[in-house]
Amino acid sequence: MIGVLVSGNGTNLQALIDSEIPIVCVASNRPGVRALERARAAHLPARVFSLDEYPEREERDADMADWLELHGVRLVVLAGYMHLLTAPFLERFRERIVNVHPSLLPEFPGARAIDDALAAGVDTTGVTVHFVDEGLDTGAVIRQEPVPVEPRATLVERIHSVEHRLLPAVVRELCAAR
Repeated sequence: MIGVLVSGNGTNLQALIDSEIPIVCVASNRPGVRALERARAAHLPARVFSLDEYPEREERDADMADWLELHGVRLVVLAGYMHLLTAPFLERFRERIVNVHPSLLPEFPGARAIDDALAAGVDTTGVTVHFVDEGLDTGAVIRQEPVPVEPRATLVERIHSVEHRLLPAVVRELCAAR
């Protein structure tokens, strides 16, 4: 039973849906994003947990965790979710939250990973699927796959292609192991 957290376009969510991963619900921190349309098109319950509706981030995360648990979520997948989760949320889903990130962590953590890799002049970057902890992209690595930087014109598309293959594969393996 997978709950997916999203913030944007939702291409990784779509990859999970297309791979027939057992998603039971989708939560977003932003209203009106394409990922919510994708969830609704797949007949998945979807809800927005916008920070401006809560006095504290911890309250928002507690409400979101309650909603996920109400739907029977056992594993949380961050698929382009662009907020750090608070300690109480992490504790409720300890070692049951995974994220996909567009670099070979620990190199280039954060929201600008591809730009940072290009600015650093590296020959190879990649994709990492990792467990989520209290840090910024610091959780234990589950799997990584390198992606050559060149040709730069297609780097973003090639990284997305690897994400769309790697994330569903790892999630499927985690579901089978539980």
